[in-house]
Amino acid sequence: MAKVKIVAATGCPTGIAHTFMAAEALKKAAKHMDVEIKVETHGQAGIENALTKEEIEAADGVIVAADKDVNTERFHGKRLVDVPVAKALRGAEELIQQIIDKSAPVYRAKGGVLPEEATGEDNQPTGKKNIGRSLYKSLMNGVSHMLPFVVGGGVLIAISFLFGIYSADPNHESYNAFAAFLNKVGGLSFSVMVPILAAFIAEAIGKRSGMVAGFIGGLLAVESGAGFLGGIIAGFAAGYLIVLLQYLFKKLPRSLDGLKTIFLFPVLGIFLIGAVMYPLMSPVAALNEAMMAFLASVQSSSPLLLGLIVGAMCAFDMGGPVNKAAYVTGTLLLSEGNLYFMAGVSAACIAPPLITAFAVLFFGKYFNKEERNSGMVNFILGSTHITEGAIPFAAKNPIVVLPILMIGSAIAAIMTYMFGVQVPAPHGGFLVLPVVTGAVKWVIAILTGSVIGGVLFGLYRKKIANGKPIEG
Repeated sequence: MAKVKIVAATGCPTGIAHTFMAAEALKKAAKHMDVEIKVETHGQAGIENALTKEEIEAADGVIVAADKDVNTERFHGKRLVDVPVAKALRGAEELIQQIIDKSAPVYRAKGGVLPEEATGEDNQPTGKKNIGRSLYKSLMNGVSHMLPFVVGGGVLIAISFLFGIYSADPNHESYNAFAAFLNKVGGLSFSVMVPILAAFIAEAIGKRSGMVAGFIGGLLAVESGAGFLGGIIAGFAAGYLIVLLQYLFKKLPRSLDGLKTIFLFPVLGIFLIGAVMYPLMSPVAALNEAMMAFLASVQSSSPLLLGLIVGAMCAFDMGGPVNKAAYVTGTLLLSEGNLYFMAGVSAACIAPPLITAFAVLFFGKYFNKEERNSGMVNFILGSTHITEGAIPFAAKNPIVVLPILMIGSAIAAIMTYMFGVQVPAPHGGFLVLPVVTGAVKWVIAILTGSVIGGVLFGLYRKKIANGKPIEG
């Protein structure tokens, strides 16, 4: 009997950890189940190990474990398992089994016609998607493309401040030409964050034509002061406007497809997104300003409450939707000049892997050899803001471990807000310490939360071991 062949694609919004951990989990499960698999990864460096048309055609099924757009149109007519990236980490064998059992539905791309063998009664063709998940993937597609602009621009601006807070001002005595250059280039990167966000939200929905309309909608949001809220609205509006146009013009001859793509959709898309955004700009701008004012007041008046909420969210599912809600908010607030909120989010994301690392360091005999090795590696992962290193520890008993991680993350976030730390980049962990305002206090906050969490986790492992060392 021939081996089952599967192709897969993984991708997470940041394209750093979940993407490759999910790919590794699928490969490991496939090897254990004697299944042939090739996994395409959509990381921050782009698409790696890309699937060819021949490989897709030869596959018995496809697994897409992604929280961003990975172009599923090419999988038309194939059995498709489409899940969030975290599901591949927790249940890779279950996903593969759906292909083996032929219980996965056959995917039909928009307007596609399935081959005869794929339309049997036991195998109803499907192209339907969960609406909430589709919206989430579109938003995350925008965030993943926006991140490099945030990181690059934010760090360059922060470096310029090392020459003096007014070093980019030619009328100030501390003016420095190189600092002014850094500030200007970084500022340009920051200035396109919202348009990029809107463009790639729309691109996930309406493809290239959507990207054009989304970018213009994002520019309108920036110009009006509607900020990232306006950018998100513009992205979704532009994407679905293009989908509407595609529907309205679908009966045009195929010979006019080029005309639609290069002329009709861009012209009408830009016109329509302008017509939609103009009446919305004032109320959305007011809402955006109100939210900024509210967050500023909470940061100063209730750092305990804010830190508790942010810390709990970041550690709750470590890279999942709840974690991403806090992370995306912090990232987008950077475009509004708010560097405080991101500081707490980063601290809370760094803490979970460090908690497991300290637990292994202090209570090593209550962990097996594999856990001890993973714990030591988590010192590196945590220090570079890769939260997912804590997932294997949490997965063994999430009911107990997740609250411990949430406590440690909350302590780190609360102290960060109380210290008034500012972090200009949404990723990098301790690598961005040179440009962090209040760097020493930030490290103290993170280590305090991590050590307390580590001790709690270690005591829990000691209790379940009944005082006996874990073998191995």
